[in-house]
Amino acid sequence: MARTKRGVISNSKHKKVFKFVKGQYGRRKNTIRIARQAMEKAMQYAYRDRKAKKRDFRSLWIQRINAGVRSEGLTYSKFINGLNKSKIKLDRKVLAELAYNNPEVFKSIVKKVQLSIK
Repeated sequence: MARTKRGVISNSKHKKVFKFVKGQYGRRKNTIRIARQAMEKAMQYAYRDRKAKKRDFRSLWIQRINAGVRSEGLTYSKFINGLNKSKIKLDRKVLAELAYNNPEVFKSIVKKVQLSIK
């Protein structure tokens, strides 16, 4: 029986792994066993951090809104409560962008919210 030679298949599989770990240090980039471990770990981190990224950005938006609102004499929680009472439907991403890039527009929103709280 003839011997099965799988050089082409294994080389193509190895090439995929090496392409993924290109740019890493040491044997992580050129030894298949270690490269595969590095790739799997990197993919675990990527999966985890796609979820964490959403939390991080929401936290950043809240901090920016809070900073903008406190300069007007309100707290973040009172501001969000006032937004709901005044039926202004803006999400935190848009509010944070306004507070950061267009403070005068953000101040006008805060003024409307302050009127609805009182």
